[in-house]
Amino acid sequence: MGLKTKFKSFFLLDDEYEEVEEEMMDKEYEQQEYEPQQTKQAKPTKQNVVSLQSVQKSAKMILVEPRVYADAQEIADHLKNRRAVVVNLQSISHDQAKRIVDFLSGTVYAIAGDIQRVGSNIFLCTPDNVEVSGKISDYIQEQDLNDSRWS
Repeated sequence: MGLKTKFKSFFLLDDEYEEVEEEMMDKEYEQQEYEPQQTKQAKPTKQNVVSLQSVQKSAKMILVEPRVYADAQEIADHLKNRRAVVVNLQSISHDQAKRIVDFLSGTVYAIAGDIQRVGSNIFLCTPDNVEVSGKISDYIQEQDLNDSRWS
């Protein structure tokens, strides 16, 4: 009988050990399940995430119609502050307009932005945080041709 008792006690201990092990594994699983959510709330991690509210507040388009060459500096300041600028040069002399476009081209180059002609004497200047897609230069050329035919 001694061997039988030892044999039973061996298996009883083994069963109890398995139950304890299963309970411990269940507790660990529950902790793993809840820990990531708690750590996200409790520990703010440093990530490259930008709040959409800050993007919406800082995204501005400025419309400018310069009257003199000195207004080019104001346009450049807007670009340095990461704002897109539409520049209408229709009410300024051709020589002054050319000087302003040259100045803005240098500014846009310095800030790694872009400048595009969007109409007759109208330019879109954008900093590096604004992406412009598409072209309308073909339409401008067609319109210029049509305008010259009617004159």
